Amino acid sequence: MYQIIAQYLEYLELEKGLSQNTIDAYRRDLSEFSRGIDDIQKIDRMTINSFIRKLREEKLASTSIIRKIASLRGFFKWAASAGIITRNPASTLEQPKVPQRLPKVVSIKEIEEMLHNNLTPLEHVIMELLYSCGLRVSELVNLKLNDIDLNSKYVRCFGKGSKERIIPMGETAKNVIKEYLPQRELLTKKYNLNTKSLLICPNGRQTTRQDVYTFIHEQGKLIHKNISPHTLRHSFATHLLENGADLRVVQELLGHSDVATTQLYTHISKKRLKDVYFSVNKE
Repeated sequence: MYQIIAQYLEYLELEKGLSQNTIDAYRRDLSEFSRGIDDIQKIDRMTINSFIRKLREEKLASTSIIRKIASLRGFFKWAASAGIITRNPASTLEQPKVPQRLPKVVSIKEIEEMLHNNLTPLEHVIMELLYSCGLRVSELVNLKLNDIDLNSKYVRCFGKGSKERIIPMGETAKNVIKEYLPQRELLTKKYNLNTKSLLICPNGRQTTRQDVYTFIHEQGKLIHKNISPHTLRHSFATHLLENGADLRVVQELLGHSDVATTQLYTHISKKRLKDVYFSVNKE
């Protein structure tokens, strides 16, 4: 089983171009499922049902169970098409729908409050690129120097499936990056670094996802909200739509392959409009 799972993960990386984080999630799910199983041919629908029942008995979150079911469906579909198994035991396994929850957003006033909190040049760049460009945290920390064009004012990043997209940046983002670059140069000289990574911490190492999560979480405390880097991406999309941006344009900026994903933000805009309306009419 171990070798077959390894082949599948290699297929996801080389053929499907999935991100390392997604592949790691598949690895964890399939390793958990295959624990104690040495022969893939012995797996049937009852084996899968027992695994799912065990997950529910452990009171695992429904979203986690849904993801694990998706992992199994994908794995067995591949194994059947590759001729590793003659019958797909997950062929009739239904994929439950993920309960739709509206993403958390912050207001423009709250964004401004965080931006005016005596940020360091590095912190200012992180905030600007997450909010004004709507980057995912993985896209942010993987940015290279040549991904930023200050003259043309655009950012190039590689999203899910290594898909490249070009995102325009505003004058403010351009200025904070210009302010940060001399600091970055001093760090590369101080620590004798030979790196093209854009974001470098004061201790000389490349900024990580965890660094960004910790920083944004601390910023959220200032506005009394529990937020993540993705909250700023959600806010970016919501504020664009609230100010009249075309849905298809926002889809391109976010790098969504399906416009249905982007449409979720129209629901947020409507909800926020209702909240404002009723709060005003209560007064």
